[in-house]
Amino acid sequence: MSWTEQDIQALAASQRRFFASGQTLDVGWRIRQLKTLKQAVLRWRPRLEKALHQDLGRAPAEAYFCDIGSSVAEINECIRGLRRWARPETHFSGLTCFPSLITHVYKMPYGTTLIISPFNFPILLSLGALAAAISGGNTAVIKASSKSPHCTEALQQMLAEAFPSDYIAVVDGGHDVADLCLAQRFDKIFYTGSPQVGRHVLSSAAENLTPVGLELGGETGNWCIVRADADLKDAARKIAFFKLCNAGQICIDINQVAVAEEVADAFLQELKAAFTAQIGPNATENDEYPRMVSKAAWDRCRDWARHYFNRIVYGGQADSTTLKFAPTVIYPVGADEEIVKHELFGPLLPVVPYPDREIDALLDTIAGREHGLALYLFTRDVPWAKRVMATQQYGGGCINEVCLHIMVKGVPFNGVGHSGMGAYHGEWGFREFTHPSTVLIGSRHFNMPLREHPYGDAGGWKMRLLELFER
Repeated sequence: MSWTEQDIQALAASQRRFFASGQTLDVGWRIRQLKTLKQAVLRWRPRLEKALHQDLGRAPAEAYFCDIGSSVAEINECIRGLRRWARPETHFSGLTCFPSLITHVYKMPYGTTLIISPFNFPILLSLGALAAAISGGNTAVIKASSKSPHCTEALQQMLAEAFPSDYIAVVDGGHDVADLCLAQRFDKIFYTGSPQVGRHVLSSAAENLTPVGLELGGETGNWCIVRADADLKDAARKIAFFKLCNAGQICIDINQVAVAEEVADAFLQELKAAFTAQIGPNATENDEYPRMVSKAAWDRCRDWARHYFNRIVYGGQADSTTLKFAPTVIYPVGADEEIVKHELFGPLLPVVPYPDREIDALLDTIAGREHGLALYLFTRDVPWAKRVMATQQYGGGCINEVCLHIMVKGVPFNGVGHSGMGAYHGEWGFREFTHPSTVLIGSRHFNMPLREHPYGDAGGWKMRLLELFER
């Protein structure tokens, strides 16, 4: 449908009324809604797989692995953990608060929430945040991406079948509709997408002082470093897999690889072999290989490839009719060139050689740019890698692996600075969509006048007790 300002206002108002009814506060009720959501995803799996193929050219296995199955796993984690997460905490109030003994921390829902999801993983990045919102006891309006219209339509129909719109609703449309949503006073906004739009979301939320969670790709992209001592075949195999996944349209994807120049030639040979082994000599002719989401995205890849035409050492094939763009390795690229100062969000892969002995200088260069959403290190020197991971600033990452950190249960997925704020997945998503309310239980008996006027002399008994209690 074509959403108007009045439509969005009415939808937001209906969700505020639903939340005010108190129905979402019951944890058992929330768990039943999560189970309903899970059954809806499983029932709609064929339709969702078809929609992912129509919008992004995804093969069924990739559609299930990256979106549908991952959504089910996220919902399952919420179902299993919610009662424990939602349980109020009990704390000793402390001597200073005597005669109070008990203080509780309640995990309260924000209320009405707005989830703005992207095109690249349109099912997972809508339903993952939705599961967190439901777990926290909120209502939710999902503004789904106009760039993946078939997935948006499927989500709209699936969730309308499962839930009333005054509890869960999906809104379609472009940036104009997103702005209509942002103009409403929601109690929490969660946005996944680009840093540029993230700034706009944050600015709009500031009008109503609405708390915001942002998951962004990072201004200058995510680095992968391959040291001279790395297992080159293993590194190449994993990097090739990740760059092929969704044709590189992934917020935690490798934007550029820095490889020790001592092993650069050997690494490039392994990388070429890994790409060919996994997708064939020309990815654009492989039915399993995804496509770019739009002609504009395909054109951006073409423009970068044309600029670096004389340095393409692998790939470069492109088909404007199918919008497929093969994985394209560009070498050598300097760390200060423009292509490694932008998030590419596609199948282009600049390779930056560096002297292995100057790894600290490279790390300083990376640290001096906007913080990435991910960092990947390949080396046999795991203690060194751990030290790097403990001192750099980034969202999350892997040592001798790619992307799998986002699939670990019980840990957060988050960004920092230009790659985001807040965190979600599992209990961290529950925390993102709730606020902790501290409630002290007082007593009518044994109240001491310690905190009351008159205080007396500086060395008096009240001061001595304060110093004793608060040391």
